[in-house]
Amino acid sequence: MSRYAPWSLVDLVADLRTGRTTPADAVARSVDRIAATEAQVRAWVGEVRAPDPVATGPLGGVPMGIKDIVDLAGWPTRCGSVLRADDGPVDVDAEVVTAWRAAGGLPLGKTVTTEFAYFAPGPTDNPAAPGHTPGGSSSGSAAAVAAGQVPLATGSQTAGSVTRPAAYCGVASLVLSRGGIGDGGVVGLAPSLDSHGILAAGVADVALAWAALLGVAVPAPVRPRVLVWGGQSLGPVDPAMAAALDRAEAALRGAGATTTRLTDDRWVLDAAAAHPVVMAYEAAGTRAAELARADRLSEPLAALLRIGAATTGDAYAAARAAVAASADRLGELLAGHDVLLCPAAPGPAPAGHAATGDPLHSRPWQAIGAPQVGVPALRAPDGRPLGLQVVGRPGADDAALAAAAWVGRHLS
Repeated sequence: MSRYAPWSLVDLVADLRTGRTTPADAVARSVDRIAATEAQVRAWVGEVRAPDPVATGPLGGVPMGIKDIVDLAGWPTRCGSVLRADDGPVDVDAEVVTAWRAAGGLPLGKTVTTEFAYFAPGPTDNPAAPGHTPGGSSSGSAAAVAAGQVPLATGSQTAGSVTRPAAYCGVASLVLSRGGIGDGGVVGLAPSLDSHGILAAGVADVALAWAALLGVAVPAPVRPRVLVWGGQSLGPVDPAMAAALDRAEAALRGAGATTTRLTDDRWVLDAAAAHPVVMAYEAAGTRAAELARADRLSEPLAALLRIGAATTGDAYAAARAAVAASADRLGELLAGHDVLLCPAAPGPAPAGHAATGDPLHSRPWQAIGAPQVGVPALRAPDGRPLGLQVVGRPGADDAALAAAAWVGRHLS
């Protein structure tokens, strides 16, 4: 279905390390690819600039995209909103951009986001399924990677903003556990939910990027004990997704993994129900200035902020308590298993661009703060990508990546 092919970060870094290519070559390839495909994909906000092609850090000069809620020195941070349409360039990088530069990343510019990283979509198309949504809110980053424009891009997630676009566009992703890297310079929505994200072609590429960002070793693939959850009790799951999860489970068992189906999932539903309460309450405080100009917001965002402003402190505290109880239950279950495997989205990317799809199957894990690794490689009968996600223990991103790398190998 797709006319595009992602660009392997693992291969590029190997070529940079051996001198088979140079940062200047990599940047030129990226700029040329953007020029050839951007009219169709529309992944970028404003201009793309070729940075000085320096080879530093473990990535050694990898071109990348920065989601447009993250400050990048020399570019405005527009957040997909008319309220910021006239903002000028910022002078200082966000903390996470500083970390990416230290790792050897070379930002080319800003990738499209939905309005303030919520639901109102941008102009981006899905390279893996043209005419379908690329998801939200890290839509530009997912599409830029899927189209081979860059081998690496940043995302952020408050509900399903990294996992869903990666799944729809057929690339890999990681939602990092919160707290490892500061959020200074990022225009957030709900502080207890907002997380940094990484998008790249495959799980091995994401693992390499994560290790470079944090200055640690790349996790080696490890055969996991897998708890499998179908997600149907949370909301409708497309038959193609349900069949794909069944195929994946059979493939993993055939390769020697231990798999167990999760049946008692009341705690998952509790976390999913608590998530929007927490998000609305915190967003109303974080985006109070925007709520005062609600006539210039999309109705979904304005409604979220109004709901949050009307939510009581007691309701918020109860939602946080429900999340804490669900987190405890996940910890208990993962004492006897390594990771949980489940749908990254209800199904393949929906047609059209008026909406970004449903984040329901990411809400519980985002509320809990668990690392989530998006695993591509499966397809619906019509060729649209189907993404699964590997969920780990909060703070154990390395173990989640190690398990996901093994899973990805046996699904490709």
